[in-house]
Amino acid sequence: MSALRVGIAGPVGSGKTALLDALCKALRDKYQIAVVTNDIYTKEDAQFLTRSGALPAERIMGVETGGCPHTAIREDASLNLSAIAQLEEQFNPLKILFVESGGDNLAATFSPELVDLTIYVIDVAAGDKIPRKGGPGITKSDLLVINKIDLAPAVGADLDVMDRDAKKMRGSKPFLFSNLKTQKGLDDIISFVEKHIV
Repeated sequence: MSALRVGIAGPVGSGKTALLDALCKALRDKYQIAVVTNDIYTKEDAQFLTRSGALPAERIMGVETGGCPHTAIREDASLNLSAIAQLEEQFNPLKILFVESGGDNLAATFSPELVDLTIYVIDVAAGDKIPRKGGPGITKSDLLVINKIDLAPAVGADLDVMDRDAKKMRGSKPFLFSNLKTQKGLDDIISFVEKHIV
């Protein structure tokens, strides 16, 4: 039985790595977990997760894509598929394998051969117009996380507008508001992931 592969995507600075860190810390005592991170020229996110103690270093693999972040998760997922195969072989049986994309735009989507489930993270600080701008991350992800709600007053973002627009753009697909710094919304994200574990 293979691991549930959960893709986490979103623009630079939206909170992808913070979400991944929180999910690993919340789920690591219950499930066998590993992580693949993607960065263009560094392994910064993998190093952050190791330093934070999210998981032991050997369970975190950083992939340097060397180019456009969405190519490594969609058009040519071979680097990620290779990393996944290595982790699955080393830590068999894994229950959850997280794949974090490099920071990208609203068009980022994961190849279906790479992940089973996609969580897309956006940042309130980018403005309340972001949900209505659409793009595959907003409209097609399995769960949309609207993060950093504490910043809404500082940037003049209206959470009611974001709620309305997210409902319009996503139809019946779920979304939620979060502040990962305080872990607001984290329990709902954990529940969402856990209900997909076979």
